[in-house]
Amino acid sequence: MAIRLSNSAHARETLALGLPLIGSHLAQMALHVTDTVMVGWYGVVALASVVLGASSFFIVFVVGSGFAKAVMPMVAAALGRDDETQVRRDTRMGIWLSIAFGLAVYPVFWWSEPILRALGQDPQVSAIAQDYMRIAGLGMVPALVVTVLQSYLSALHRTQVVLWVTLAAVAVNIAVNWALIFGNWGFPEMGARGAAVATLVVQVVSLVALALYAHFLPALRRFHLFQRFWRPDWPAMRQVWRLGLPIGLTGLAEGGLFQASALMMGWIGTVELAAHGIALEVAALTFMLHVGLSSAATIRIARFDGRGERTELRRAAKVAVVISLGVALASILLFLSAPRPIVALFLDLTKPESAAILAYGTVLLGVAALFQLADGMQVMALGLLRGVQDTRMPMWLAAVSYWLIGIPCSYVLAFPLGFGGVGLWLGLVVGLVCAAASLMWRFWRLAR
Repeated sequence: MAIRLSNSAHARETLALGLPLIGSHLAQMALHVTDTVMVGWYGVVALASVVLGASSFFIVFVVGSGFAKAVMPMVAAALGRDDETQVRRDTRMGIWLSIAFGLAVYPVFWWSEPILRALGQDPQVSAIAQDYMRIAGLGMVPALVVTVLQSYLSALHRTQVVLWVTLAAVAVNIAVNWALIFGNWGFPEMGARGAAVATLVVQVVSLVALALYAHFLPALRRFHLFQRFWRPDWPAMRQVWRLGLPIGLTGLAEGGLFQASALMMGWIGTVELAAHGIALEVAALTFMLHVGLSSAATIRIARFDGRGERTELRRAAKVAVVISLGVALASILLFLSAPRPIVALFLDLTKPESAAILAYGTVLLGVAALFQLADGMQVMALGLLRGVQDTRMPMWLAAVSYWLIGIPCSYVLAFPLGFGGVGLWLGLVVGLVCAAASLMWRFWRLAR
């Protein structure tokens, strides 16, 4: 018999799942930040090369991670049906597809220099970026398998271990970077290649830690995750592929929106681009809060969907949306009340160009407050839709919102209408509002 939960109980369970996931997403961001800061200490050319290489790696990773993210609702739904065998089958095929994707894309990393030069990048930066990607690209397979295991463990409500392993990865990353970028502690000085080795080490260490936990924890042994790992399961693989590929392409569409905005901001000016980067970094931090809550909502909605409890599914969804709205309102208040001190944290105010960046960044952060609600709602809607294993139509809705509406609006507002960088960001707001509205409409239509 279905148990009716109160709204406060739904909120407690969502936060119990979501808070560790928020922490792990923030820690994942810290990996990127420590790489950027430490390579920046080493040299400007090395920094440009690592930024280029790491962003290229991430774009490819986003597409491949769709298979890993598909595992989360599939495992949660299987648990809702008390089908423990299906838990193992779905996770194992998620690992298979992740390994296959990682191997298939490695040649892109190996021959990345001519690709980057064809895209107009500086020859010296392209050569160093290729050195970086040839090493870091070896980490694509472990990085994707780590994401599968994170999805599997999160669906089993083991979010704490995901957080602690990610935090440990930050510490390992800092130590290996310190040793290999600069040649400390008797290690060779490798510069950008040292940062790539650190990234690879972090992925392998994280994989080993999560795999050992998943295999040996007594409470999880009953799933026999790696039992007959070599055996293909074609029905499960088709399902992971069917759900996962649209998730990856949706992430690519959203990431491409912000990559395109950076490109267009660069057309406006250097100061504007620097301010854009700072404001976007701040917005990304608050976005991680919504991503963690969205993942928690995916797990809970999938469980109720697996049990066929539609009433509780809708109640859980409403509570998750309200929590996300609360986070968005708090972010808006912060951005509007203290934009100048926030932007100043990213600048050396003794440098002459900092005043202009500070002034422009303060304006952009005010505009960023406008899309906090829309950004939170679109990622929450995607999480809810994944919970009911609906990913193909959301992919199209997101692509239309971002690329056929958001990007054109940004361009028209920024250039023909003359609003510059502010207009560009207002175009982002339009795209995100369209995505949030259409995706939320899609979910509530399916949840009836």
